[in-house]
Amino acid sequence: MKLKYRLTILAAFAVSVIYACPVCEKQQPKITMGLTHGAGPESNWDWVIITAITLITLLTLFYSIKYLVRPGEKKPDHIKHIIIQ
Repeated sequence: MKLKYRLTILAAFAVSVIYACPVCEKQQPKITMGLTHGAGPESNWDWVIITAITLITLLTLFYSIKYLVRPGEKKPDHIKHIIIQ
């Protein structure tokens, strides 16, 4: 019963944090409306920075998954093989 209670509270908190409040939603441009709090990007440089950060994050995610799945190390006693097994 405690687990259900905790999960309900966590879900309610997560929903309130994920979506923007109505006041912040009105300040956002169309592409980010409802997703973030606060004022939206104010200039084109802000969009360049957001795009660069997104690309870096996606590349990091791609390579971390790639090297986790196929570490490239052939020695059977390498630590990567111990973690994967």
